[in-house]
Amino acid sequence: MEHQEIDSLYTVLGKEKIKKLVDSFYGFVYQDPEIAPLFKGDIEVIKEKQYCFLTQFFGGPRLYIEKYGAPRMRMRHLPHKIDQKAMEAWLNCMQKAIGTLNLSKEVSEKLYNSFPKLAQHMVNH
Repeated sequence: MEHQEIDSLYTVLGKEKIKKLVDSFYGFVYQDPEIAPLFKGDIEVIKEKQYCFLTQFFGGPRLYIEKYGAPRMRMRHLPHKIDQKAMEAWLNCMQKAIGTLNLSKEVSEKLYNSFPKLAQHMVNH
């Protein structure tokens, strides 16, 4: 797979794999004692927002902006106490969710590597 780098993650994954990633991710999140308490509210709304954000984040249609406005993720996460342990738990859940997608090692790594900088940006404690 030479030069798959030019393809966006959205192109490589497609809608269905992004939806599966979100579903798997929240399955792991709600079992994680470190971060499950941070996720309150309607799980379907939470998953829809995450799907819209990831679609846009991965280079697809700007679904999040169209539905919810500018992402401003750090501001949106400020009400929640997110420390280094929570960030690591979040990344661990995402890594496990990526593992459910049956992707090549190269694509899995590219996908995972798109998250640590973003996750670190959410740390506020």
